[in-house]
Amino acid sequence: MELKFKIVVVGASAGGVEGLESLVAGLPADLPAAIFIVLHIRPDVVSNLPRILGTRGVLPALHARDGDEIRPGHIYIAPPDHHLLVDGSHMAVKKGPKENRFRPSIDALFRSAAYAHGPRVIGVILSGALDDGTSGLWSIKRFGGMTVVQDPSEAAFDSMPRNALEQVDVDYTLPVKDIGSLVTRLVQSTDIRAIHPPDEIAERTRIEIKVAASTNAFRKGILDHGELSLFTCPECHGALVKITEGSIMRFRCHTGHGYTASALLAGITEAVEPALWGVTRALEECVLLLDEMAQHFIEAGKPDEAEQFTSKARETQKRAAILQTLTIGHEHLSRDTLRKSDQDIEAEPNGD
Repeated sequence: MELKFKIVVVGASAGGVEGLESLVAGLPADLPAAIFIVLHIRPDVVSNLPRILGTRGVLPALHARDGDEIRPGHIYIAPPDHHLLVDGSHMAVKKGPKENRFRPSIDALFRSAAYAHGPRVIGVILSGALDDGTSGLWSIKRFGGMTVVQDPSEAAFDSMPRNALEQVDVDYTLPVKDIGSLVTRLVQSTDIRAIHPPDEIAERTRIEIKVAASTNAFRKGILDHGELSLFTCPECHGALVKITEGSIMRFRCHTGHGYTASALLAGITEAVEPALWGVTRALEECVLLLDEMAQHFIEAGKPDEAEQFTSKARETQKRAAILQTLTIGHEHLSRDTLRKSDQDIEAEPNGD
């Protein structure tokens, strides 16, 4: 069902609360649009964002509820550990697979709004780490909507706005203090882009929305909408297909988890550390057992056998120490960390 008012979707992560406060403070009470917000937040905490935003602006702010009708002049916020989706004239709040290791996902919200309301959607990216929201902003653009990104130079964490600007042809980039007034002008504008994405993009978007809404990805045929890759999902170890959107490379597994390339790299390297600690623990257990067996042979009057086990225990102990050193030095990688490494190298004096 087509709404008679516009939809504004906003994504923020680390350092994004101040930006959200500034944005809603610039919105009028008679705004002819509904605002949807995803802020990355831990699943085990209570979100006070509706109260915070409700006191900073004049629009009522509340956690979205599954199945509720969308009303203009309201701010709907994704509750912790649930995706917030636009479903026609209603909203959906679902506990589908994580995307970019987050639930709620900015990309999932943006895609659902773009698919449901196309050119009537305005997407906004604020401060945050990594690149959740870039793919969703690309979808908004492909379905005819308007795209707005906070100036990275003033963002507390510039990765999300910077990645969006690098990979999407963004319409507006400006300081966060000016975004509220810009959104108000865009909402009131009658200009509509008549853009219809290719059928393949529209169908894949429809499927991915269903996946975020908890529908089985394998049954929906997500594997048919990407190129089978050599990689496996860090969360469930399922096969990943590669999806290309312009310059964006991302992945999705047959159970539904989704990743940009940077988020996948972060997930894989993060999974390495517990695996290394597990091997270290196993080697240390071997040392303990070998020493105990050596002691048993000493007590049994078999010193030669005891020496064999003691010698092997010391060899194993050295291996465990080497592995522990490697584990402690293991890096968690992403596009952000690699970019920062390059910047740090460039900033170092060359010694000449």
